[in-house]
Amino acid sequence: MRLPWLDSRDDSQPFPPPDRALTEPDGLLAAGGNLSPRRLLHAYRLGIFPWYSPGQPILWWSPDPRLVLFPESVNLSHSLRKSLRQGLFTATADTVFAAVVTACAAPRGKDTGTWITPEMNRAYVQLHQLGHAHSIETWHEDKLVGGLYGVAVGQVFYGESMFSIASNASKVALAALAAQLWRWQFTLIDCQVHTEHLTRMGAVEVPRTTFLQLLERYCILPGRDGLWHLDDDLFTHLLTPVRSPL
Repeated sequence: MRLPWLDSRDDSQPFPPPDRALTEPDGLLAAGGNLSPRRLLHAYRLGIFPWYSPGQPILWWSPDPRLVLFPESVNLSHSLRKSLRQGLFTATADTVFAAVVTACAAPRGKDTGTWITPEMNRAYVQLHQLGHAHSIETWHEDKLVGGLYGVAVGQVFYGESMFSIASNASKVALAALAAQLWRWQFTLIDCQVHTEHLTRMGAVEVPRTTFLQLLERYCILPGRDGLWHLDDDLFTHLLTPVRSPL
């Protein structure tokens, strides 16, 4: 099957239907196009995201199944609860977005490469400036030690990447995000593809057809544009045995 090619000069060119994505590699749907805000937001509404390596064209994906986290189902491990009770970390939103993206792009361990190219970095910073992309930051003694970033469309948050340079720091960011989104009545956090880290925190796989149905229902609802701010009592809320949205 020949991969459809998107014209980089035409933001209005439609994506192929997600059910035409390849099964190997799983979810590869199209190539080309650009990373303009219009193109990116349209892609997310359709359950499509960009992911490619330096030297490759922009590649667009819609894998099946899809890993998602329902905010009310976030799971806190014993060590994460202990870290929260001890007050080892604080969490903020949208205070250092560019720094979070840069940290997510840094090589990890023996891996010297990154899929967050300078072009991707600029594209998401622009989305942030427009009020669509957001970051959650984890701090320890005024040092940025973890975080994540993604894109909000309606009542859906599309997670893009996370980083951690201290034990549990990225988990703190995800837990804070889930708790805040629950209070804001968001329905879904898209985690894209399976990882053990995310499944241990409560993420589950759903068929692509189910995922797309959820997007059709919840992306059109009012969301939260502009800069985000976290509630001061989120960690207390997370540690409450029986949680309920406020």
